Amino acid sequence: MDQERADQNFTATAVVQAGRVVVTVSGEVDMSTAETMFRTAARDDVAAATLDLHAVTFFDSAAIHALLRLAEHYPGALTVLPSPQVRRVLEISGLSTQPWLKG
Repeated sequence: MDQERADQNFTATAVVQAGRVVVTVSGEVDMSTAETMFRTAARDDVAAATLDLHAVTFFDSAAIHALLRLAEHYPGALTVLPSPQVRRVLEISGLSTQPWLKG
C-alpha cells in the first residue's frame, strides 16, 4: 500500500488486487498533486486500474491531464469512479462519455 501526501488536503493510496491497482484519492487534485495521483496509479506490474475519486473535492485541468495519461497507460482497462465535483468538471470538459467513466 502506498500513500503520498502532497499537501494537507490530498491523499492517494494504492492497493493491488488480482492484477488491478485500486487507487483511492481524496481532497484536491490540482497542479501540485495531479502528478502524485498519476504516479500512484501508473504501475508497470498490473494490467488494469480503478481510480476511486469519490472523496475528491476539487479537480482542475492538471488533474484532467493526469487522468487522460492514465487512460493511455491503461488502454481499455481503466475505471474511474467520480465524485459529483469530478463528474461536473468532466462534463464541462466534454469527457463525460468516456468509456472509463463509471457511476
